[in-house]
Amino acid sequence: MAISLRSLPDKTVERLSQYRRNLLVCLSKGKQHIFSHEIASIHNITPVQVRRDLMLIGYTGTLRKGYDVKELIELIGTILDSRDGLKVCVVGVGNLGRSLISYFNGRRSKLTIVAGFDTNPEKVDKVYAGVHCYHFDKLTEVIQREGVTIAIITVPAEQSPHVAEHLVIAGVKGILNYTPKSVNVPPQVYLEEYDMITSLEKVSYFVKKNSGLE
Repeated sequence: MAISLRSLPDKTVERLSQYRRNLLVCLSKGKQHIFSHEIASIHNITPVQVRRDLMLIGYTGTLRKGYDVKELIELIGTILDSRDGLKVCVVGVGNLGRSLISYFNGRRSKLTIVAGFDTNPEKVDKVYAGVHCYHFDKLTEVIQREGVTIAIITVPAEQSPHVAEHLVIAGVKGILNYTPKSVNVPPQVYLEEYDMITSLEKVSYFVKKNSGLE
């Protein structure tokens, strides 16, 4: 039996999302079964890691056929997705915010971006990829009216602590911070922070290491 999402390690949750995305591609190409070494090759990890992740959600394949692709996609969906779906907002409708809205729109039926927020009068009350942009002053009102539980922060770094504070007060339960400035949230709010510069420097380090550069 699959264990609850709450007890899964963060990295396993990340990989399950990645597995599903690529399994959907495999399914669209007519592939019905897949082995752990094939999944591992796609994600540049070991077959042992794949098997461990899938054992954590109570799924095992067969020696002859491997894993049933459609069945595995559906199981990962029951682990990752909320039954009734969750609503998301984006705070900061600049280039990054608009790109996220456009990219994400329609890609996951159980996660829907329903609102954007900004203070720029040239962006307020405009619609981007079907998502209405509200003035930041209406953040609490809209979040509570729409039942938004997840927020993505894409504002200038110095504004992120102020935005995070208002999001917590408004009642969001999860925040994805795309700015390089860390924010503080209470324990009941799940925080994921993505720093593009740190990620790029990590890539740079390994390029240098693997290429013998100094």
